[in-house]
Amino acid sequence: MAFLYIWEFSEVLALSDKLMAASAPGILQQVPVTIGVGSAQSAAFSGATKFIRVHNDVVCSINIGFNPTATAQNARMAAGQTEYFGVWPGQQIAVITNT
Repeated sequence: MAFLYIWEFSEVLALSDKLMAASAPGILQQVPVTIGVGSAQSAAFSGATKFIRVHNDVVCSINIGFNPTATAQNARMAAGQTEYFGVWPGQQIAVITNT
C-alpha cells in the first residue's frame, strides 16, 4: 500500500538571509493518506498551518484547496518526492495514483 505523508507547519526559521527551513517539530503530522485509483483527501489543515511538507511512496498527482479532488491532470509527483507548499488553514490535499 502507498501513502502520502503530510507534516503541517506554522513557522519557518531564517537561518541566514538566503536559507530558511521548516521549524520542527511543526504543528502535527497527519495520518498518512492512502494513494489509490480514486481521489483521497487529507484532514483539513489546522487553523495555524501556513505550509506543509508532503512525501509520497509512488508516482501520484495532488491537488490542494477547499474540498479538492485530485485527477491525473493535476500536479504530478515522482515516487519518493518531497515538496513544501504554502496553504491556508482549513484547506486539504487530495491525492490519486498516476503513471
